[in-house]
Amino acid sequence: MAASDVRKAAILLMSLPEDQAAQLLNKLEPKQVEAVSIEIAKISSTSPEEQGQVIQDFAGVSPTGLTGGTGGLSVAKTLLERALGKNAAVTLDSVRQSIEALPFGFLQKVDSQNLLTFLIDEHPQTIALILSHMTPSQAAAVVSGLPAERQLSVVRRIATMGQTSPEIIREVEKGLEHRMSSVMSQQFENAGGVAAVAEILNVTDRATERGLLENLAQEDPDLVEEIRRLMFVFEDITKFSDRDIQAVLKNVESSQWAMALKGASDELKQKILGNMSKRAATLLTEEMEYLGPVRASNVEQVQQQIVDVIRRLEDAGEIAIHAGEEQERFVQ
Repeated sequence: MAASDVRKAAILLMSLPEDQAAQLLNKLEPKQVEAVSIEIAKISSTSPEEQGQVIQDFAGVSPTGLTGGTGGLSVAKTLLERALGKNAAVTLDSVRQSIEALPFGFLQKVDSQNLLTFLIDEHPQTIALILSHMTPSQAAAVVSGLPAERQLSVVRRIATMGQTSPEIIREVEKGLEHRMSSVMSQQFENAGGVAAVAEILNVTDRATERGLLENLAQEDPDLVEEIRRLMFVFEDITKFSDRDIQAVLKNVESSQWAMALKGASDELKQKILGNMSKRAATLLTEEMEYLGPVRASNVEQVQQQIVDVIRRLEDAGEIAIHAGEEQERFVQ
């Protein structure tokens, strides 16, 4: 495969669910598997535009709802292990050695914002040399953070850069790696964030949850919507009582279930099918089979539509999202 074809193949595999990507990877020749895996490991991320173009070229369709693909050595490792099983070790060693042997390969593990703080005061020629050995998405993130005048100087030097002595590259690489060693050795943990708020509200009483979200909505409705989406996810439907599932079924089209359940657990599939008539369950199963492989982004979009329906039903008092977590108490 040509270099451009290898990148396209890598982006396509990064865009697919792991199972489908592993199946495709397993159909390639050993040398192709290694080349594509190395490319996946080199690509920290890709833009939605590039991802969309690759999928469009492959499938002849106009994809929507893409958010970009994520690569890296860990992604390549996962796909290789799922595709090759016990035979993945040798290929993975080759991929790892290839990545580590790349000039400035250690930058694959460095956040672009941290890298920017180390590069912003460097000479434009030095910055240009480093960015020339990074992935386009990493380099773009650094360039966008530079002052306008420095951006122009760096981009001009990248454009006019010819061959560079390996000794100079190693010298610059060694110096940068030494200065960044403290950042690379640090371990950071995420704390707080929207997900943390969602988890807290998930275990508060309904009155407190509703009051907080209503007050917060007056200041930042978009933030409230983001919190609400994380508070209840599609797989949580498995916790519903049969009565609540039947209420949801009345408000969701069969075609939506066919798409949404493509990415669901067997437990959830059985929960939904078990609350349908035998004929309806048979028709839904056939419709799911007829769909064949579908994009994960499309599945997630329909799943979110169903979650939105569920939230509306809860607000109307027709179902109780948290009822399955503890025995609901009734009064006479």
